[in-house]
Amino acid sequence: MSVLTEKFKEVVGSVLPIALLVIVLHLTVAPLEGDLLIKFFIGTAVIIIGLTIFLIGVDQSVRPIGQHMGGWMTKKGKLTILIIGALLLGFVISVAEPDLHILANEVEAVTDSIIPALLMVFVVSVGIAIMMTIGLVRTVFDWSIRTVLLVAYAVIGVLSIFAIPEILAIAFDASGATTGAMTVPFMLALLLGVSSIKKNGRASEDDSFGLVGTASTGAILGVLVLGLIMGVDRLDGDLPQGELQHLGIGETFAAEVPAVLGTTLLALVPIFVIFLIFNFVKLKLKRNSFRRIMIGGVFSFAGLFLFLLGVNAGFMEVGSYLGGAVALRNPALVVFIGFLLGFVTILAEPAVHVLTNQIEDVTAGYVPRKTVFLTLSIGVGVAVALSMLRTLVPEIQLWHYLLPGFGLGIIMMYFTPTLFVGMAYDSGGVASGPMTATFILAFANGVASAVPTADVMIDGFGMIAIVAMTPIIAIQILGMIFKYKQRKKEKTSDPVS
Repeated sequence: MSVLTEKFKEVVGSVLPIALLVIVLHLTVAPLEGDLLIKFFIGTAVIIIGLTIFLIGVDQSVRPIGQHMGGWMTKKGKLTILIIGALLLGFVISVAEPDLHILANEVEAVTDSIIPALLMVFVVSVGIAIMMTIGLVRTVFDWSIRTVLLVAYAVIGVLSIFAIPEILAIAFDASGATTGAMTVPFMLALLLGVSSIKKNGRASEDDSFGLVGTASTGAILGVLVLGLIMGVDRLDGDLPQGELQHLGIGETFAAEVPAVLGTTLLALVPIFVIFLIFNFVKLKLKRNSFRRIMIGGVFSFAGLFLFLLGVNAGFMEVGSYLGGAVALRNPALVVFIGFLLGFVTILAEPAVHVLTNQIEDVTAGYVPRKTVFLTLSIGVGVAVALSMLRTLVPEIQLWHYLLPGFGLGIIMMYFTPTLFVGMAYDSGGVASGPMTATFILAFANGVASAVPTADVMIDGFGMIAIVAMTPIIAIQILGMIFKYKQRKKEKTSDPVS
């Protein structure tokens, strides 16, 4: 019961700031009309319940599954088993990610099926599988995380030269969309299982992060290669708009149930099917451990279903309305409000909770989760503000942010402790989860639809990419601060000779 209470308090503290910000906007610059405010409050309550249950379920099921499977693949000591297992798991996990399907459907809609959703999911999942495998092999053979990321982003940089702006935006958005509520917990647990078997001590801390960041580059590479193969010169269209505004409160939530149920099943069933087969053939866990994991799976399913239902039915429509209303009243104000939205919304991302908990656990409290949360909030707040500025100023293009931003992130790797490099690139992936892909993206689309010089497609795609970029810089700055404080502490403690 104490675990439930602890998780509930944690989630309430994360979601409440979003609710308070929406209330302030409702009372000041953008009054919510009709049933919108009621839908939002119901959605908030459902999200709180769902996220609480989901986090408990992840601790009992997804994380142990990843650790067991990662540990077994490493124990065998056969590189072939590790590569085949990683490729299979990487592909299945990516296909199961709800955020990827949301993005793939949007891409299919705006490109008039030039890029089909299934093709998008397949290409991204192949890229994720390959780079996740490289990330795990890196851990086994002690390859430098800096070298792997440098090579990956160098290839991305070369391919980006030949990519049209729309493909570039979709590619970087895909890197964020594939590292969401299901992918991140499993990848982190998988890497923890591999690194804990291979090593112990502080070296294991360094190896416990970086897999999510490495794998996410596979999504970018996959889409860029697809764009080159297809030879598309230009993509035109509009992002799909919500169709729930004319429905009543009950009808709105009921209309979302089938899609959310399907998404939740797609996210969880593949992982648990693989686990059941793997346990029957190889692991053969004790009955109590197996039962605990399966009960945790039920919690994960119920929690993820409620969370996505609350986000889709209670948040998206409100986000779109607020963006349009604020932009019409005072366009310049959307930059400031964008910062506030990014600052508080990141607190409710499920994958962020999983990552920050693992950071605190692995480092034995050396890196407090509250400090990581604050750093990520600032980073994502800046990202959304920059995205709003890009919407208001048509001369600003996406590459104006991404080229210097990721370039700076690569340079900073060589001045940041290894532990924080892995954390930083993992954070870039977890920051762009379902809350970002729905509520903030809906707000951005609302702003774009109200600004005459904006293009809903161009300014919609690319925002997730910016959100995935700024945490990389922010966490590495945090690492430099920790490094400075540690050196200062060591100098102070040294006896005067």
